[in-house]
Formats: sequence, structure tokens, C-alpha cells
Amino acid sequence: MNLSELAAYLKSRRDRIRPSDVGLPSGPRRRVPGLRREEVAQLAGLSADYYTELERGRGAQPSTQVLVALARALRLNGDGRDHLFHLADRPVPPAAHGPSAHVQPGLLHLLDQLTTTPAQIITDLHETLVQNPLAVTLVGPAPEARGPRASFVYRWFTDPDARTVYPTEDHPHHSRVFVADLQAVAARRGRAAEVTRMVAELRERSPEFAALWDTRDVALRRTDHKRIAHPVLGVIELDCHSLFSEDGCQRLLWFTAPPGTEGAAQLELLSVIGTQDMSGENEPGRLRT
Repeated sequence: MNLSELAAYLKSRRDRIRPSDVGLPSGPRRRVPGLRREEVAQLAGLSADYYTELERGRGAQPSTQVLVALARALRLNGDGRDHLFHLADRPVPPAAHGPSAHVQPGLLHLLDQLTTTPAQIITDLHETLVQNPLAVTLVGPAPEARGPRASFVYRWFTDPDARTVYPTEDHPHHSRVFVADLQAVAARRGRAAEVTRMVAELRERSPEFAALWDTRDVALRRTDHKRIAHPVLGVIELDCHSLFSEDGCQRLLWFTAPPGTEGAAQLELLSVIGTQDMSGENEPGRLRT
């Protein structure tokens, strides 16, 4: 591990990011050309002391998870992300799939601009990669699980708690939508082991999934009307929109409601509620995409 080069690279990337690029106020008294160390640490979910040690080359050994978080916080492109991993002497993870996937910079830039509506980026297997604060308030934080449980589609058919996100009468609709979407993903990805394994496990564990899979209905979920069961605000009627990355492996989701509707008023209340733990927002059923 080249600690001095890793430190220099982190600082050089930090210096190139304007606060406005990541949704932070510029402020009149900034003494650095880009982000402050503590701001990078906050964006990456690290302590300021730990990040400072990294930039000083003091011997910190960043894990793969930390490197993924830093690549996102510093808005690195694919080559920049790979270089960061090489400097840290870590194997480079897959670029587009799984919870440790590198978020595509174009989608991440758009997410940074969506400050007044819930939005998040997920993989094509519905693994949450990054959320804005309003999305956390609306649907709860992303799960820390790895493997199949990182996918909300997998949890939908194997964990009853996952279904508390929607009213019971809406469950059949969402089951059909999830399976038809997964059919489209499986066809596009061909014989990808990750998808093949998920489908096989779901067919074995869920008769409902197996029956829906055998209908062979295919439809990518581009837009959908949802009723979300929020623990504080009650049922919120929203429209969910999807923007796909060029390769189709990642999606930016954002939630809106027509002006003047009850859903629009409830969305405005989300920023007041914040991300405090209220009425069970951290229950297992609140971990979803």
C-alpha cells in the first residue's frame, strides 16, 4: 500500500470538488479551494479524525467499504475509482452491480440536485446504493446486508417485514411489477451468475414468486404509482419515476406528487420530520428500496 500516494490522491480529488457540486453551501469564508476534510468525511460516513489520518498517510488501512464510500464522496469516475483501489492495494470491486458498486457519476450528480424531493440510486436488482435525506425519511435507510438480502426484491418475497412499506391490498400489484422487472433484467444480463442464483433461490423459497415467474410477463419498471405506508404521516400517494444509466445497471428513483394534493402536502412535512427515529422508522420493515 502506497500511503503517501494515497494521501496525495485523496487531497487532490478533494481540492477539485466545489461544495455546490455535492449539495453543500459555498459560504464566504472558505480557506480551501474545494471541500474541507470534515465535509468529505461526512459525505463518506467516516469520522473526521479517520479521514484526516488517511490524508496524512499515517497508517490507516481503508477497507473496501471505506474506499467505495470515498469514491462516491469524491465523485470519482470509473478510472479514478480503480486508481484509488490500486493505491490502497485492494481488489477492485465490480463497477455496476451489488451494494459496493461504483455509483455512476452522472446519476450521482443528478441526485445531488434533488434536494426537495425523495430520491435514491439503486442497482437493477434493487440494491440501494445511495439516498438523499428525504428518501431516508420516506422509506428508511438502506440495509447493511450483503448478498441476496441487499436486494429489496429478494426481501419482498422472503421477509414479511419488508412488505410493511405498502398497504396490504397493494401487495399483489407490487409482486407482479417486481417479477416482471426482474424478468427484463435477467434477459438483458443473460446468464449472469448473480441473477441466475437469485431467481433460483426465490423460486425455491417463494411459491408466489415461482408462479409469477412462470407467467413470463416482462416489463421494466419505469414509472409507478405508489401508496407508501409511512409510520408518522400515514399512507402517502406518490408517483415514482426512474432514470436508467446508459448500461441499464443503475437507476435514479425520485418521488413526486401533483401540486395541491394531500401527497404533496405530506412530502413537504418530510423535511420537518427529518431522519429522527419516530414511531419505529428503524424497524426491519423500514429498510427498503
